[in-house]
Amino acid sequence: MAKADKSGAIAELKSEFESSSAAVLTEYRGLTVAQLKELRVSLGGNAKFAVAKNTLTKIAANHAGISVLDDLFQGPTAIAFVKGDVVEAAKGLRDFAKANPLLVIKGGVVDGKSMTPTEITKLADLESREVLLAKLAGALKAKQSQAAATFAALPTNMARLAEALRAKREEAGE
Repeated sequence: MAKADKSGAIAELKSEFESSSAAVLTEYRGLTVAQLKELRVSLGGNAKFAVAKNTLTKIAANHAGISVLDDLFQGPTAIAFVKGDVVEAAKGLRDFAKANPLLVIKGGVVDGKSMTPTEITKLADLESREVLLAKLAGALKAKQSQAAATFAALPTNMARLAEALRAKREEAGE
């Protein structure tokens, strides 16, 4: 590669690292071009899967302020740059790796935090952001309903108590 090509590739990779919310490094040794295409499709529109030279990628990551990945740049490395839902991309990688054991997740970085392959798999086990938000909204609504029922029960109980006291006094002749 000519020096201009290398600096252009480094700049492009650096911008990918800076604009992505996550980057997952994988080893793709033994996968065919058709399988890589299938992987790109399974990741959906929120992730870009790119194969790049380790030295250029390492330089670009360091320029972007990400040095936690330095140990992972060994062997053939491809990177999934995630711009959308990290959980969805992690699920796509995990499912593809189950079907194609030649894809090995090496690790990654999510919002500046280093992630091991195990942590990425745990991330893939999470439900999507929309489902989690819906569950949170449901829980908040349930708590509000419980609070409303509690507040409504206070005057009702007071009225029942007053009626019971009145009936008791009436029986006693007061």
